[in-house]
Amino acid sequence: MIAASPFTALGLRPEIVRAVVEEGYTIPTPIQEKVLSHVLAARDAIACAQTGTGKTAAFVLPLLERLAAANKPRGPIRVLILTPTRELATQIGERIAAYGRYTGARHAIVFGGVNQRRQEQALSYAPEILVACPGRLLDLMHQGIVRLNQVEHLVLDESDRMLDMGFVPDVRRICSVLPKQRQTLLFSATMPPGVASLARAMLTDPAEVTVTPPATTAPTIEQSVVFVSKADRRALLERILTDSKVLRAIIFTATKRGANRLAEQLSRAGIDSAAIHGDKSQNARDRALNAFRSGEQRVLIATDVASRGIDVDGISHVINFDLPNTPECYVHRIGRTGRAGATGEAISFCDPSERSLLTQIERLIRQRLAVNQSMPTAGLAEARTDVAPERPREQRPAHGQRPNGPSQGRPAHFQPRKRSDSRSYS
Repeated sequence: MIAASPFTALGLRPEIVRAVVEEGYTIPTPIQEKVLSHVLAARDAIACAQTGTGKTAAFVLPLLERLAAANKPRGPIRVLILTPTRELATQIGERIAAYGRYTGARHAIVFGGVNQRRQEQALSYAPEILVACPGRLLDLMHQGIVRLNQVEHLVLDESDRMLDMGFVPDVRRICSVLPKQRQTLLFSATMPPGVASLARAMLTDPAEVTVTPPATTAPTIEQSVVFVSKADRRALLERILTDSKVLRAIIFTATKRGANRLAEQLSRAGIDSAAIHGDKSQNARDRALNAFRSGEQRVLIATDVASRGIDVDGISHVINFDLPNTPECYVHRIGRTGRAGATGEAISFCDPSERSLLTQIERLIRQRLAVNQSMPTAGLAEARTDVAPERPREQRPAHGQRPNGPSQGRPAHFQPRKRSDSRSYS
């Protein structure tokens, strides 16, 4: 069975193909077919591909092959993989362990937010592959714990996200100490100018691989927008989550505080959920992800720090409770569903104040989001059971006006202007 595998035809040794087959993969994805040949030929490469297309295996598999073929003694770090988030670093480490189980390749993972002692212990076992977030890696380098003077292969994964999170200066500092003669691979779901500039500075005559046009979304994701006021969106979310079609959902909020508050509100409504964001401890994040992955909890609330690196099968819905401030984040958020050919649904809530954000998203993905007509938004405020009825405020008289005189207050309900595109807000 292994001898006839298409992965064998790509130039991978039997030990690696055996592990891939045991993981349940039989046919390479387009990004894997296109990237593997360049990596095995020692070329630098830029790969632009959506999340969920199998890009992690596209660099892990050929790098495992190159390490095995070189047959060098263990000792120095020869492969460095830089990622923007802890979740993505952990995911890559899991794939290295799975695909390399028969090769004997050792790897270590380092990231911030946790005590570094266990990471130092992992580094003491002389890993050939290091998966790292830039901040923690720089700390370990400054302490003399990590040496990168024999790195032969550098991977910059989720480069656009590293740009968004302000990691590019750290990446440049790390690369300045790497050997000039090395192979560099850059992966990105989108290709903003900052990523293109980074590629020009760090890659030499790279092969360019694009599986789908940059900043497009997977055709397997049904996308829609619901125009609903911020006051009513939580009640609408509760209605959506009670639908039996929502098997497993990720809810994205704009802030950490908003994620915590929403998790508490859903809990009071009888909907079990967990929040995950940068202020959570690594143990708390791991518990939440494991519960979500196992199906113990079907709702995960996240900020954009988790919009990459959450690789969980069977996510049926992504709901943008708040629209992202950066349109590229929309692509990464909804990429959590509709992965590897599966179908999924992405629903975005939009308040009048977020209309410009919606326009930027639609311009980036080159399509208009369909208005979701199946979401009833009328009467949502009345449906909220955990909010006491608002008592009418006593109107204060304006300056120079008698207390019993007439005064003008704000209208009780927001009345939006009618728009030419027939979209309406509720």
